[in-house]
Amino acid sequence: MKNSFGQSVCLTIFGESHGAAVGCVIDGLAPGIKVDEDFIARQLTRRRPSSALDTPRQEKDEFKIISGVFSDRTTGTPLTIVIPNENTISRDYNYGPARPAHADFSAYCKYHGFEDYRGGGHFSGRITAALVAAGGVIIPALEGIGISLATHIAKCAGVLDRKFGDLESDIKSLHEKSFPVLDDARGEEMAQRILKAREEADSVGGVTETVICGTPAG
Repeated sequence: MKNSFGQSVCLTIFGESHGAAVGCVIDGLAPGIKVDEDFIARQLTRRRPSSALDTPRQEKDEFKIISGVFSDRTTGTPLTIVIPNENTISRDYNYGPARPAHADFSAYCKYHGFEDYRGGGHFSGRITAALVAAGGVIIPALEGIGISLATHIAKCAGVLDRKFGDLESDIKSLHEKSFPVLDDARGEEMAQRILKAREEADSVGGVTETVICGTPAG
């Protein structure tokens, strides 16, 4: 029942939606990599809810690096980031029937009823804060060796975004957007369908597509 991913570089995520904190441990980083806490903070700000399309839960997402960094450089030992939870109202959640479009049933099957169900527990969208913080460490490190990447919403609520074209231009454009699509008109159509589903107490699904450029051959 591991929550660790990767081999040469291993990422472990931890925490629950209504626990004390969420966070990550990155193990396998080479020593001497520059760690820019301002960049990490900007990525977490991008993740925070900013429109009617997002969760109403507001968190400051203030983080602390508690190991693996000295004088703004990686030491080569496990790098740990902790992000405290503040906006938690546990009384809003009672243990009962699994909620549609949530991971409640999967969590019950995996953890045999011992899971922290409040707010989705370990399967909450809150855990993405840990993933974003980890990305804030990894992305500049990759860019330093000529590797760039970006993700767009390829499909949402039945609406298709356009395909990747000029990769350098598209990657730069996506990094500047809060709603990451390549065609803004199609993005607006997606947004309208999301809002309509919300009004109807429904939800929609989506597909994301990631492009990575500059990886060594082989």
